[in-house]
Amino acid sequence: MSAQTFTEQTSVFRWPVRVYYEDTDAAGVVYYANYLKFLERARTEWLRAAGFEQTALRDEHGIVFVVRAVNIDYAAPARFNDALEVTVAVNLVRGSVIELAQTVCGEAGVLVTALVRVVCVNTLTFRPVRIPTLIVEKLAVRCA
Repeated sequence: MSAQTFTEQTSVFRWPVRVYYEDTDAAGVVYYANYLKFLERARTEWLRAAGFEQTALRDEHGIVFVVRAVNIDYAAPARFNDALEVTVAVNLVRGSVIELAQTVCGEAGVLVTALVRVVCVNTLTFRPVRIPTLIVEKLAVRCA
């Protein structure tokens, strides 16, 4: 299968997140590593909305998606009790790789941008395997 790139027509998945006190550091802003948790939650809910539970992927297909790389840029801080929106958009699906563009937005606009590369791996060997056609097709339908 050739690489599929989703651009202007890309469907953007949105997930709300509230900043809790436990998410903040001594300065009263979201601790930088906690943005990774927000991004992860949105990716989990994005997969769920597409009809894929991660436990079913593991149990029925013998695969899981693991993060291979993250390029993240912190533009502005979020603070305790802020209502945020985390987005997920597919940039690329190829072989065993999905590349996702993600943002964390607040009232003031985009706070964080991230490019996340996930790899489909076999649960027994943790070696990369081709993403099942059903998943690729659903992602293409949702994102085309």
